[in-house]
Amino acid sequence: MDLPRTPSFRLDGRRALVTGASSGIGLGCAAALAEAGAQVVLAARGRDRLDAVAGALAGAGHSVEACTLDITDPDAIEACVDGLGPLDILVNSAGLARHAPALDATVADFDAVMDGNVRGAFFLTRAVARGLAAAGKAGSLINISSQMGHVGGIDRSVYCATKHAVEGFTKAMAIEWGPLGIRVNTICPTFIRTPLAAVTLEDPEKRAWVEARIKLGRVGEIEDVMGAVTFLASDASAMITGSALMIDGGWTAE
Repeated sequence: MDLPRTPSFRLDGRRALVTGASSGIGLGCAAALAEAGAQVVLAARGRDRLDAVAGALAGAGHSVEACTLDITDPDAIEACVDGLGPLDILVNSAGLARHAPALDATVADFDAVMDGNVRGAFFLTRAVARGLAAAGKAGSLINISSQMGHVGGIDRSVYCATKHAVEGFTKAMAIEWGPLGIRVNTICPTFIRTPLAAVTLEDPEKRAWVEARIKLGRVGEIEDVMGAVTFLASDASAMITGSALMIDGGWTAE
């Protein structure tokens, strides 16, 4: 009897671009893909921190290079992706948040968050997909979204709007590019202990609000995302596209 075998989670021989790789979830995703054997291109705006991360990963024996990139600049996106050649994996983790009550949200903050979280993510995902299509290659494109792409949150009307938009264009792209073998998915974390979440988690009242809604009773750690990104990048998820992988401790289960 021939038993089925689990597809490999290994990523040897594949090239991955990870944006927002200088800290937080992006750094964790870069480390996870490198551990699985991928050659990882780290991208972020701040060169010093980026070089430090690249040095640490290289020192651990991983194949890595660094690329300075502002994802709000479509021309810079095209130049970066064209220069790298066709990629096998994209992890779109760059983004920002400017939380405020909806009545107090400014046009400047709205535009800044939309530019980074939606426009930048859209055009970067498209640029990588174009390279894959031109080369006739399959690939896995992963957008780091949020549980807030599925629910609402206090002081997060603008942020929620951007993450709902990411969920929407991810599904549409998955439909269009499925015949090309290009998969597009999102990862939707809850509050993860990162610099981006620090302001919320350091406020006792807000942290209590967060922990009361996470059924597992704790905020997330970067490591909680690392297995998920390896899974979606690998052949183990070959039949998954247009989906959102929730890493929210049960927040959205209600």
